[in-house]
Amino acid sequence: MLVSDFDFDLPPEQIAQTPTDDRESARLLVVDRTCPELADRCVVDLPDLLVPGDLLVINETRVFPARMLGHRVPTGGAVECLLLSRLDNERWEALMHPGQKLRVGARVLFEREGRRLHAEILERRDYGRRTIRLWSEEDGSVDNLIDALGHVPLPPYIRRPDRPVDRERYQTVYASVRGSVAAPTAGLHLTDAMLGRCADRGVDVARVTLHVGYGTFKPIRVDRVEDHRVDPESYDVPPETAAAVNRALDTGRRVVAVGTTTTRALETAVRVGGGRLRAGPGVSDLYLYPGLSFQAVGALFTNFHLPRSSLLMLVSALGGQARVLAAYREAVRRGYRFYSYGDAMLLL
Repeated sequence: MLVSDFDFDLPPEQIAQTPTDDRESARLLVVDRTCPELADRCVVDLPDLLVPGDLLVINETRVFPARMLGHRVPTGGAVECLLLSRLDNERWEALMHPGQKLRVGARVLFEREGRRLHAEILERRDYGRRTIRLWSEEDGSVDNLIDALGHVPLPPYIRRPDRPVDRERYQTVYASVRGSVAAPTAGLHLTDAMLGRCADRGVDVARVTLHVGYGTFKPIRVDRVEDHRVDPESYDVPPETAAAVNRALDTGRRVVAVGTTTTRALETAVRVGGGRLRAGPGVSDLYLYPGLSFQAVGALFTNFHLPRSSLLMLVSALGGQARVLAAYREAVRRGYRFYSYGDAMLLL
């Protein structure tokens, strides 16, 4: 299977640069695998499109302001740093620019309004990645300084600086576990009121955590789909969620994942458990593409994804490559907005 088979044309003006006026007002393309027609709906209709007994599973990871802008010490040259993952109390994996000039031992200072955070390059890695040490010479934790100095890590296809509104809109309303450098974007559409309407309809809601890494934007650099590897991401399944999913599977009720991140957490945990969803923390490097089966997830609420991406392949694995790519082409024709701040698709 070729990566090029997962390409599609998208006019640049259909890449959403800003969120909708409110979370529930985005458009929703409904793709029913039992029916050839596609339905145009609105995200606000989601509870009505589910059925009593469904189990809706959300990802409660929280995005932190991982994009840091600073300067080299002592030369003053501009430096951009994206914090990817924390390795221990002081060490981080980071993506640095300009990578060529930031050698081992180089120092960087991030500062604003009297707040200062120091960095030192400890190790050079491939594709601009570095292992760095972060520390402060003032009161306050490194996390607090990152929150004060950092910028919202908007995806590279949003071609504008982050704004104050992004701190709220590039975050789900239920985000509670800090750790992601990218939002689980399907969840950006949901509100507390909508989750309440789901409950009123008899749809249960369960939660997992999967911390989204920069690998979600990682380009596929191979020709064959099967040769790609996804970056590992940490996840955690609470005991009550494992119990709820296993009950749903035992009784033939549908598990509806909100987003590809939730899907990967569930499908990893059910494989670890040998067909029973296992509670607890873990690391997922699960790569789902057409030809592989789903053991837990029966339906998916998701945004539209980049061409040739592992996320598009995951959706195609669940919905069928031909059907999903045809739905994407029709979404383009109907003027849907794509990617993180764009419209959504419900795959039933």
